Amino acid sequence: MTSTPATPTTSVVPRRAWQALIVLLAGMFMALLDTAIVNVALPSIRTSLDASEATLSWIISGYALAFGLALIPAGRVGDRYGHKWVYFTGLALFTIASLACGLAQNDLQLIVARVVQGLAGGVFVPAVTAVIQLMFPPMARGKAYAIMGSVIGVSTALGPIVGGLIIEAFGASNGWRLVFWVNLPIGVLALIATVFLLPGGAALPRATPVSRTGTDWFGLALISAGLVALLVPLIEGQDQGWPLWTFLTLAAGVLLVVAFGAWEVSVARRDGSPLVPPHLFAHPAFTGGVVLALVYFAAFTSIFFTISILWQAGLGHSALDSGIVSIPFAVGTILGASQSDRLAKRLGRTVLVVGVALVTIGLVWIWLVMLLTTPGDLTNWHLLPPLFIAGLGSGFFIAPNVSFIVATVDPSEAGGASGVIGVMQRVGSAVGIAVIGSVFFGTLTVTGPGADALATAFTHSATMAMAVSAGFALVALMLVFALPKRVADSRPAAAAE
Repeated sequence: MTSTPATPTTSVVPRRAWQALIVLLAGMFMALLDTAIVNVALPSIRTSLDASEATLSWIISGYALAFGLALIPAGRVGDRYGHKWVYFTGLALFTIASLACGLAQNDLQLIVARVVQGLAGGVFVPAVTAVIQLMFPPMARGKAYAIMGSVIGVSTALGPIVGGLIIEAFGASNGWRLVFWVNLPIGVLALIATVFLLPGGAALPRATPVSRTGTDWFGLALISAGLVALLVPLIEGQDQGWPLWTFLTLAAGVLLVVAFGAWEVSVARRDGSPLVPPHLFAHPAFTGGVVLALVYFAAFTSIFFTISILWQAGLGHSALDSGIVSIPFAVGTILGASQSDRLAKRLGRTVLVVGVALVTIGLVWIWLVMLLTTPGDLTNWHLLPPLFIAGLGSGFFIAPNVSFIVATVDPSEAGGASGVIGVMQRVGSAVGIAVIGSVFFGTLTVTGPGADALATAFTHSATMAMAVSAGFALVALMLVFALPKRVADSRPAAAAE
């Protein structure tokens, strides 16, 4: 019986590994560009399709939830059948779904296409970190991850600007469709490059033996049903006037999540392969870290949902103006991320504390600006300092946070713990948008005609929504102290971005 070759330990990196990294990061760039670019297109979608407020929340939440739920099973399928073709399949489906998003003629078609797009993203993104882990020796892996971090920062920064430029050039009625179609040339080129440049089969060693027990599909069905049951009333409840079915669905969602937990325990007792290993939560610090990931991403991803709708629908600015507002946050994120690894080694957990504290300060500052500034006088200059501060803090936090949370469990459990964290980040994004959307549109009441009445109403709702985002950030700040003060200089195989 021959054993599978281990991850290479030499520091020599073949040229083909760097070529494969370019292919992998092209997909990562596309997925993250799409996430950032869509926010500035939301008001145009609302006008063009006569979309409901709930639809705007579903466009973001549906994508994030489907993305998160696909992460763990996709990683395991990649381990079993090879990461190259899982990456190819997910990338192809993402590209096709992007085409479908741009062709959508009504709310339902767009929501379905976005959910499929999120599912596809969740299929191919785990292959990026997995293949980097397997292709690059430990001495070079840090450089590969640093390049990946730069791509994440650049794609996040470019998204709102590119979206704004497209809508400005082609108009609100058609520009939002081209926002999705930006993915098509990138996706086609990346698919061709994947076939020729990404190693597969024996050329790509496995880090761990493939599990024979398979994926816990019933557990996946339970948690998917539970999370959807929780999100549907949060998104639709305000629009429907909170009828009885919304409360019954919330209760059903809670019961399904509890049933999922019981099922995972039973699978583990039968020596099966649970989707979420229950023994991870025997570590209280890990439990706190998972809640931290959920709450932080609920705060972080909801910021530009609020600002984009306020800027365009409320204050009458263009999509490009809305994209320009996000530049200080993007610049701060890139600067913070570039220094986060060095500061984490030097300061330990303090870098996370400082990061979340800066995000909290930035969001509270934005809330105060919205609260105290006359709506018609609000400009991007008012938001520049707090957005830069929040972006800097986000950069400090995003890159090293997974390592600190994973450090709360045994090293042998790092892979499973990383997968759980990645899922909770996406679930946090979905829940955050659902809650913020409900608060924003639930408090929106235009009391008279004219631009001033519109600006006043939208600014009031944005102020309420930003207060909730700031509250999420404050809770995240308290949860940071559950993490260890220091972490060994290692990287989990499935680290979340």
